[in-house]
Amino acid sequence: MNYSLRQLRVFVTVAHARSFSRAGEMIGLSQSAVSHSVKELELQTGVRLLDRTTREVVLTEAGQQLAVRLERLLDELNSTLRDVGRLGQQLSGTVRVAASQTISAHLIPQCIAESNHRYPDINFVLHDRPQQWVLESIRQGDVDFGIVIDPGAASDLACEVVLSEPFLLLCRDDDPLTFQPQIAWQALQGANLVLQDYASGSRPLIDAALAAQGVNATIVQEIGHPATLFPMVEAGIGISVLPALALPLPQGSRLAVKRLVPCIERQLMLVRRKNRSLSGAAQACWEVVRMQAQRLMEARTRDPLFNDQM
Repeated sequence: MNYSLRQLRVFVTVAHARSFSRAGEMIGLSQSAVSHSVKELELQTGVRLLDRTTREVVLTEAGQQLAVRLERLLDELNSTLRDVGRLGQQLSGTVRVAASQTISAHLIPQCIAESNHRYPDINFVLHDRPQQWVLESIRQGDVDFGIVIDPGAASDLACEVVLSEPFLLLCRDDDPLTFQPQIAWQALQGANLVLQDYASGSRPLIDAALAAQGVNATIVQEIGHPATLFPMVEAGIGISVLPALALPLPQGSRLAVKRLVPCIERQLMLVRRKNRSLSGAAQACWEVVRMQAQRLMEARTRDPLFNDQM
């Protein structure tokens, strides 16, 4: 049978009103539209549902049975739809978010704290992993969304830029470079560099920046955890290029950070599976991350380290 939900609702309304005109007034249809809808339903069912007279509409036995059962079914349908609507707006449950180590350490803690304050019934769970793991976990649906460094073209992912930040030079505070107000990328020519390995989304960007600036440096150490950059550089093993999000420097260290010119930035992105909707709770957490990233950008406008290069 090719009947519509609209036809069923019209019929139930007529059964209650016992009048095409009154039913039309109740549901915002003309009398002729109501009559036509009921006739179509009778054709679909193959039985007469209503007896029409000049003064009233009377349900046949089949119409009476159908009206009683339809009323119960439509009530259940409306209840189900309301429940689904509440579920979609529900701000509770567990939201799983994946991010690389630098992002996890320097942006996500504030996001979790803000989420806990705003949405105490949401359990914001962080998965702290290398970028490729983060991207794969998003694709597999193991997490609701992730925060990554620009992954490039990815037709299966929906990406939104939330933060652009520059790469900076990290060196010892007694390095001759510290006496310059800003450092040209060409000053790294022939230098010994300590960089993160290719598990980091920043490394390909740093390689591209060095190549674009014509810098030929020696990579003396490639490390996995970003925090290891600091003691490596402080020990005099080499200098480094790091993203601004890796700051602040360890307290009491003999390290300095300098601006690199021209300014070359990386972009941090919120990423989810394309064509897949987030739950209400996951969308709320997504908005929290976006808001915290915006706050960080605004704070940097007041920092001399960033003002001169933006």
